[in-house]
Amino acid sequence: MEIGVKIRELRLKNQLTQEELADRCELTKGYISQLENDANSPSITTLKDILDCLGCSLTDFFADEQEAVVFTEEDTFEKERDGCFIRWLVPSGLKNAMEPILMTLKKGKSSEPDLPHDGEEFGFVLSGEIKLSLGKGSYTVRAGDSFYFRSGKSHRIENTGADTAKVLWVSCPPNF
Repeated sequence: MEIGVKIRELRLKNQLTQEELADRCELTKGYISQLENDANSPSITTLKDILDCLGCSLTDFFADEQEAVVFTEEDTFEKERDGCFIRWLVPSGLKNAMEPILMTLKKGKSSEPDLPHDGEEFGFVLSGEIKLSLGKGSYTVRAGDSFYFRSGKSHRIENTGADTAKVLWVSCPPNF
């Protein structure tokens, strides 16, 4: 692990100069520079003091930062209700800021109505034709079209086309 690189990233994230960080930790600017260049290693006590000044715990500092960026079909989960299939594309979506799903609707079928809530929604129609009901309004959305709205009104989609409809839908924050 490159401790110096992580300290520099945290310092810059907190918009501090090396001198400002050194002053807060009662260290010298030269010492902070040596740490950031991995020319010196801090004691646990000194590292804890630096991290306290940067608003980071030892646990978070040493946590494995490797997050999954690629998900396979085996990582997904699918649920079906009366001709409406919802596939969660990212596992553990509730811990993320947004939640992408693939919604497949058989002809004439619709999603459950979603009550007003905080957040935003985005969708892209991959195939078919849907009717997006948003509050008292409704919109026809065809393959290749997208939609975006704030989630403050009740909303749902219905397959109004002749074939199965597929929609990539992203909710922020997670809501499905």
